Amino acid sequence: MLDIIVPVIVVTVIGLIAGLGLALASKFMAVPTDQKQEQIRDCLPGANCGACGFSGCDGYAEAIAKGETEPDKCAPGGAETASKLAEILGVEIDTSPKIAFIGCAGNREVTAVKYGYEGMMSCAAANLVYGGPVACEYGCIGYGDCSKVCPFGAITMVEGKPVVCENECVGCGKCVSACPKGVISLIPKGAKERVACNNKKKGAPVVKNCKVSCIACGMCEKACEFGAIKVVDNLAAIDYDLCTACGKCKEACKRGAII
Repeated sequence: MLDIIVPVIVVTVIGLIAGLGLALASKFMAVPTDQKQEQIRDCLPGANCGACGFSGCDGYAEAIAKGETEPDKCAPGGAETASKLAEILGVEIDTSPKIAFIGCAGNREVTAVKYGYEGMMSCAAANLVYGGPVACEYGCIGYGDCSKVCPFGAITMVEGKPVVCENECVGCGKCVSACPKGVISLIPKGAKERVACNNKKKGAPVVKNCKVSCIACGMCEKACEFGAIKVVDNLAAIDYDLCTACGKCKEACKRGAII
């Protein structure tokens, strides 16, 4: 009988000692946790889609808590999640819906080329070779890096130009980061007037390189009665807080740079 009881007692004692050791270790060797980070993580949907630019929700929550990024990058969570995160952080953010906009109306028919490119079909790769084959140094190269990184399939390539499906776009901004030319920006969803040009130069070369480029003539600025459009760095820019979508700037632009 003792042959059975003694081993049971020994194992029980060892278990108690081990349990006590683990309990003490968890108390004295515990890694401090960031309560704010945990609150932030609880607000995130847990999709781990990577649209925010981080490896997953845990990484994004950590970056927000450290102040390394903004709380409005979660595409699946949308405005509701952004508002909750802003409340935790004690900040105010613009939660109005945004969509990606391709700020270049140039295509193979209206834009000149510098050379025939035969390398990797990537905008980033082509941009390394004399700024890409497109004559306009600010124009869309058209090899679809933006389309490839979109996790929602909101950008498709049509005749060498990216086209945004506004019903699918959630404004995550991954395409903005992927474009080596800075052609893509996030604008308010539903914005009517848009400057479809990214060129920041003026003069004869601009007219020669692209038939639909902004030439900084200022006619759109003069036509706007609300001061919603200004020419900045040789390029028309719209202040959507002031824009009433009257369409007068589009009518005034003889180059078709405003759509």
